[in-house]
Amino acid sequence: MGVKLPGVSEDESSRHDRLSSRATPGPRNSLLHWPETRHPLRIVLNFLVVWVVRYSPSLTLKNWLLRRLGADVETGVAWALTATPDVFWPELLTVREDAIIGYDATVLCHEYLQDEVRTGEVHIGERAMIGAGAVVLPGVHIGADAQVAANSLVAADVPAGATVAGVPAEVVSEGEQVNENPARNGGNV
Repeated sequence: MGVKLPGVSEDESSRHDRLSSRATPGPRNSLLHWPETRHPLRIVLNFLVVWVVRYSPSLTLKNWLLRRLGADVETGVAWALTATPDVFWPELLTVREDAIIGYDATVLCHEYLQDEVRTGEVHIGERAMIGAGAVVLPGVHIGADAQVAANSLVAADVPAGATVAGVPAEVVSEGEQVNENPARNGGNV
């Protein structure tokens, strides 16, 4: 068990502790066997819906479509153009109120490796911001008001209010959880 990160809701701090793993069902790498892990028709449907999500300018439509695929997407979530949610397991994705997923960012809930397939829930906290081109790996939890810099690879949890950057992403600022919207914090700034 890893060290508990402040602002991260789970008891475990390591994404690996939250991943489900299945051995590759046959010889060679696991991606060759993807039809044995998810039904091909489900993937075709998911792919078509995610394609619309990526290119639609309507945030309302994007969120509505992702909810139809099973993702938990709350109000006010903004998916920038070409931001890509997981195609194989969108139902493992939770995005809290007013979060922003930037241009061309990718949020993965699965990874096909040589000898195994791993899946894990991804949680993006309220008002968190994922920068353009960032990649979030399965099992990662990003705290409320956290910021992920553009082109970062998020392979570990991000504490609430922190800013992370790099490959792999590391905390560059712990910041403060300040919410300047008086309607959200009982009128206090």
